[in-house]
Amino acid sequence: MQRVCFLLKVRPERLAEYRERHRDVWPEMREALSRTGWHNYSLFLKDDGLLVGYLETEDFEAAQKAMAQTEVNARWQAEMAPFFEGLDGRPDEGMVPLTEVFHLD
Repeated sequence: MQRVCFLLKVRPERLAEYRERHRDVWPEMREALSRTGWHNYSLFLKDDGLLVGYLETEDFEAAQKAMAQTEVNARWQAEMAPFFEGLDGRPDEGMVPLTEVFHLD
């Protein structure tokens, strides 16, 4: 299982709304993530907008490609894009995995 961690930056003026939107992620989005290989997926948000994402998957590239082909992901990414700073495209395309340097099992 591959562990993936990534960083994004939420606009400070959109933090409350971002948190609210993630209290009720669409059931079809949750199902698509699970079906396409996103497991143990978590998002952590600091008060300054730093967003840390973590997930486990067999193949991150394949999981991203599979999600990119779903209609629900296109809708979700379009709605989420305005929440982020420093992205030239969709938020799911801006997720660059960090390099793991230590893991205690």
